[in-house]
Amino acid sequence: MSVDFKLIGSRIKETRKQSGKTQEWLAEQIDVSVGYISQIERGITKISLETLGKICSVLGGDMAYIVSGS
Repeated sequence: MSVDFKLIGSRIKETRKQSGKTQEWLAEQIDVSVGYISQIERGITKISLETLGKICSVLGGDMAYIVSGS
């Protein structure tokens, strides 16, 4: 089973937008660059579980949904 980082990124973007937050806000909350958030959301870079956990925590998103869509 391969990990679809593009799909994970799009779910992160969807969750972020639904919460009314910007990439800049998210980057500031988890102490990374805006460019890094952009790369994650576009599936260009692989996201670590630690970073995914931080993103889910600040956005109030469900990690299981972000990873698997369920």
